[in-house]
Amino acid sequence: MATVLYITAHPHDHTTSYSMAVGKAFIDAYREAHPSDEVVPIDLYSVSVPHIDADVFSGWGKLRGGQDFSSLTPEESSKVGRINELVEQFVAADKYVFVTPMWNFSFPPVMKAYLDALCVAGKTFKYTESGPVGLLSGKKALHIQARGGVYSEGPAAAMESGHRYITIIMGFFGITDVQGVFVEGHNQFPDKKEQIKADAIKHAQDVAKSF
Repeated sequence: MATVLYITAHPHDHTTSYSMAVGKAFIDAYREAHPSDEVVPIDLYSVSVPHIDADVFSGWGKLRGGQDFSSLTPEESSKVGRINELVEQFVAADKYVFVTPMWNFSFPPVMKAYLDALCVAGKTFKYTESGPVGLLSGKKALHIQARGGVYSEGPAAAMESGHRYITIIMGFFGITDVQGVFVEGHNQFPDKKEQIKADAIKHAQDVAKSF
């Protein structure tokens, strides 16, 4: 049995969001194809995701300096403890599905905060004499993203940074199997938006069978 984190970063649900609609189609098909696997939903707009701030840095500094958790202030303890929970949950999983819209050529800030929280030495990567090495090899990830324009090809491809960033961070963790399912052009070609959505849903359902 595998554990799948279904991580969504959208303020809307599948009834109004193209990315969430395709994400729902994927995860429904995944559950049907892999009934023994556990799917853990994480709505980043509904859960606590601490930013890496002064409290986090000071808390980490105390722990690395040999002090125990009880020495942390309430703010340090709350934030560092929550980051530990997020990291442990991520490390324990086998597969990851990220669902985001494209905002300003990337994704919502809450996704960046979540990915930042996962970058913890000794958990998702380690330092070596030859540089950092990821500790999560053998796992796989999928990014489902809606883009109002077309960014998978042509001049606009150079502007896309959301999927590229997720791929880089996953690689930093040692995860090299990173796939993408994109809903593209529904705003650029409004007369084709229903077909674009239907094609993306079909693609997502096909990917779910082998993911």
